[in-house]
Order: sequence, then C-alpha cells, then structure tokens
Amino acid sequence: MFGFRSSPPSSRTRMKAVRALFISHGAENAPEGRSLRLLREWLSPAQREQFARKGYFEVVGSDSGKRYRIHAGASVNVCEIDQRGRLRDGLCFMPIGALPIGDVMLAQKIALETCEGEVRSVARSFTPNGFHFRQTRPLG
Repeated sequence: MFGFRSSPPSSRTRMKAVRALFISHGAENAPEGRSLRLLREWLSPAQREQFARKGYFEVVGSDSGKRYRIHAGASVNVCEIDQRGRLRDGLCFMPIGALPIGDVMLAQKIALETCEGEVRSVARSFTPNGFHFRQTRPLG
C-alpha cells in the first residue's frame, strides 16, 4: 500500500551531476578557489602542469639562480632543491595576514623570483629531511 518509489536511474544521475556542479562552482567562487585560480594564471604552462600533477611547482631565484620548490601550503612549504631535484634547505616565510593558500603561494613565487636575497634574510630555515609534504588531491 505505502512504499518508496525509486527514481529512474537517469534522474539520480542528473541529481549527482547537479550536486557535483554546485559543489565545484561554490568551491571555485570561495576565497580558496579564487586564490588558486589566480595562482594558476600566474604560473607558466610547465609550472601549472607540475602543480596539477604533483602538488608543487618550481621557481628560480632572482639573485642566485637557485631552484626552489613551492609545495601546496601556507607555511613550511618552500625548499631549495639541488640539480638532481633533491630537497636541500627549507625556507619558512609568508606574507602577513590570514590569506588563502593560493595567495600565499603566489606571494612566495613572486618574492623568490624578484627579491630572493631579501626573502632569504627574513625566512626561517628548517630541515626538510624526513619532513613529509603531503598532497591529498591535485590543487591545480
């Protein structure tokens, strides 16, 4: 007499697609999503691809020509790397204020590419050996 009538499969599929679209659209318009979109716009095609696949991208310092890897994160996320791509010195520096991750990473990129010496003078160092940079999902 009473029961639940299940929706046809096409209706359920449509609802899942609408829900996924709403979630992704909402995330893209949130501060974190907008900051990551801006970051991607400032990355070169190679950096963008590297960030999407690995959760980090590499930049070259303006003064020394050293290579740095900027991992997804807002602090303790920048490491100098050697010619073989091994992590060397870790640098902890960030802009002042509570900023979304993408904005912090963009500031770190621009700072290393334009005023590396000043960055190194204010950054706190850490040893990245044994430090695990986790990527739970691609951000780029």
